[in-house]
Amino acid sequence: QVQLVESGGGLVQAGGSLRLSCASSARTFSRDAMGWFRQGPGKEREFVAAINWSGSSTLYADSVQGRFTISRNNAKNTVYLQMNSLKSEETAVYYCAAGASRSTIDAGTVRIWGQGTQVTVSS
Repeated sequence: QVQLVESGGGLVQAGGSLRLSCASSARTFSRDAMGWFRQGPGKEREFVAAINWSGSSTLYADSVQGRFTISRNNAKNTVYLQMNSLKSEETAVYYCAAGASRSTIDAGTVRIWGQGTQVTVSS
């Protein structure tokens, strides 16, 4: 069974940085668009960032633009999310996801979800 395993979550002070990793066991990883989503307390799951199969194209939610960076290493079957200048409002469970397309991913086209990793930003 294909599995996405997130790591790197934890406690960080507001204004601090954290780097999340997502390791995939999928044989098609290098051909899959990947993304990050998050769900905060009392909130719906929201899109954070996406990256196409090669890493040549990325997309970010307006709320994280300029502060977060998504990247991938296909040789390691791993996607990353570098989060800088974190805000307390961004406390959430962060989920890694693999899409059905090589180029794009959104909540409606996710094929595989990770179990999530908790990110807590202290205020």
